[in-house]
Amino acid sequence: MYIKINNLNIDEKLLNLINEEILPQTEIKKADFWKNFEDIINQLTPENISLLKKRDELQAQIDTWHKTNKYDENSFDEYKNFLKQIGYLVEEKEEFKVETQNVDEEIKLQAGPQLVVPVKNARFALNAANARWGSLYDALYGTDVISTDGELAITKEYNEKRGKAVVDYAKEHLDTVAPLKEGSYKDAISYKIVEEKLEVEFSNTTTTLEDASKLVAYEGEKENLKALVFKNNNLHVIVEFDKESFIGKLDVAGVKDIVVEAAVSTIMDCEDSIAAVDTQDKVEVYRNWFGLMKGDLEDSFEKGGKTVTRTLNADKKYKTIDDKELFLHGRSLLFIRNVGHLMTNPAILDKDGNEVYEGIMDCMITTLAAIPDLTNKNEKKNSRTKSIYIVKPKMHGPQEVAFAVKLFESVEKALNLPENTIKIGIMDEERRTTVNLKECIRQASKRVVFINTGFLDRTGDEIHTSMLAGAMTPKTKMKSETWIKTYETWNVDIGLECGLQGKAQIGKGMWAMPDEMAKMMLEKISHPKSGANTAWVPSPTAATLHSMHYHKVNVLSIQNELKGKRKASLNELLTIPLLKEDLSKEIIKNEIDNNCQSILGYVVRWIDAGIGCSKVPDINNVALMEDRATLRISSQHLANWIEHGICTKEEVLESLKQMAKVVDKQNEKDTSYINMAPSYDGYAFKAASDLIFKGKAQPSGYTEPLLHMYRLKYKNN
Repeated sequence: MYIKINNLNIDEKLLNLINEEILPQTEIKKADFWKNFEDIINQLTPENISLLKKRDELQAQIDTWHKTNKYDENSFDEYKNFLKQIGYLVEEKEEFKVETQNVDEEIKLQAGPQLVVPVKNARFALNAANARWGSLYDALYGTDVISTDGELAITKEYNEKRGKAVVDYAKEHLDTVAPLKEGSYKDAISYKIVEEKLEVEFSNTTTTLEDASKLVAYEGEKENLKALVFKNNNLHVIVEFDKESFIGKLDVAGVKDIVVEAAVSTIMDCEDSIAAVDTQDKVEVYRNWFGLMKGDLEDSFEKGGKTVTRTLNADKKYKTIDDKELFLHGRSLLFIRNVGHLMTNPAILDKDGNEVYEGIMDCMITTLAAIPDLTNKNEKKNSRTKSIYIVKPKMHGPQEVAFAVKLFESVEKALNLPENTIKIGIMDEERRTTVNLKECIRQASKRVVFINTGFLDRTGDEIHTSMLAGAMTPKTKMKSETWIKTYETWNVDIGLECGLQGKAQIGKGMWAMPDEMAKMMLEKISHPKSGANTAWVPSPTAATLHSMHYHKVNVLSIQNELKGKRKASLNELLTIPLLKEDLSKEIIKNEIDNNCQSILGYVVRWIDAGIGCSKVPDINNVALMEDRATLRISSQHLANWIEHGICTKEEVLESLKQMAKVVDKQNEKDTSYINMAPSYDGYAFKAASDLIFKGKAQPSGYTEPLLHMYRLKYKNN
């Protein structure tokens, strides 16, 4: 039911949340809030519409160019000049440095893992917020970083040999974090602090730290320690002692765990990882974010036959070596990712009866909900600099970044917040943003705290933008293409050139295989080595493990080496990843099947269960973290191949039907699951088909319009 306030019609569920729960925690009057909100909607909606129209106009011009010109090395300069003429590629202006102020140290000083989590799920949100600190012992014991073969297998009862391997691995990590003058932590038999220095005893000698400054605090008594706190590359590692604990009894020095500072920041996601299509969904999202910002969010669930209630962790308190107090923040620094400029939502109708743009609604309400964090009342604070961090996704070029900044300015004025309270994280995930990244950052030079390469969405946009240029290389080969390698380098180059070091994060994308941590430990070290001071991980466990990379690699030193050098080439960035060889029928079929299975496996959960991100088994039953970005790639890729005759619509439809049976089989243990085969007439199957067969016509190749339409049909059926 809608209730009219001035000229807005607001769903009663949202109205009650704002009026009865959120506004009483602020000093803002209801009448002022709704009047100012309506003014923002009236002022910015026409500009939002205009920006979306501009996207369509540019795409139409690019399509026309490809219809009348053959794209190859001989026409590349002509193609590049064309992009400049139509305003797709803008001229870079004079040099500048960002001026962002009041930024928390997790962004300015600390290089480390970043979680992305659906804020719609309170339990997941709390787990992620608390993932600032992680047990290295637990992370190693429960994953394949330590071999699970033979005598090291994970067994029902504690495997002491595996435990020994875990302890050795973790203590070798300590040798990296805070090296001893001689020997390894593996052989230490006792620890104490003598004359403000760490004394480590071995069976036949005593040593201390190579660098005494690595030890910053302790807990307990200096000769009877409960914990030691080390600091390396601005990250903390805590060695905990308890000779009476199960693990501590097995350790000659009584070490019970090594706790690492892991997810120093987390993105609470309102976007790609959730399915939020109506008022009820949005109320859940906003209420959870409000609880995080008040510091009192909690969630209860059954575990092992008992009810467990999860809350936000408190800060940690230690003594410095000279016996002063040291407080370490207990929780990950939280960003909130709003939706982009495209979608509307039925929670609020404007003066003309149209759904309000969801991005405008998100900004106003998530900012309002964050106001309690800006006061001194909240013991479990998020920002200590009184900033609100909003990640803004799926922006196309400098004009759209400028619009987001204008929106932020308007919301600050409406909510009586100081100028530049709201900081912006720019997702570098659309082609027009990438090629104009410097000018995008310029538009937000007083607010930017984050640029991140969202390579999944970026690939989807790469395919859609150049849909008519020709058939694209197989999805399985896309990561080796020129443009994507250049894209990852370009992001770091431009970020450093614009002065982000010490003021903002330069981020890298997600590790999509949450069960393959050994492989992650081998490969994801490339992110800090590239000069990026954060990278996305899919779980608290992955954050704990990935944190080790930031001790091995000093990102600040890497960035200092890279500053002033633009290694990436704009020409390489604009190189379209076209298919260069003939493909066998077998390769084509495998690619089609792989894409269809991926689409169906994700979409059936989105439509039927409202799950926006989860571990979805691929065609080989390898669990992958899937969200709308991966769906965008698969659907656009098949649309492109149909367009250029690599496969037919009929072949793809047949594959969809066969892969529906595979996905049904993969979900057979889920009692609530509804099979897609053999009728193939459910909303999920229809949505998957439309995403492919109508993919060419979707705005920027986005999946949201069709997903939202079919999810609403399912919910209202």
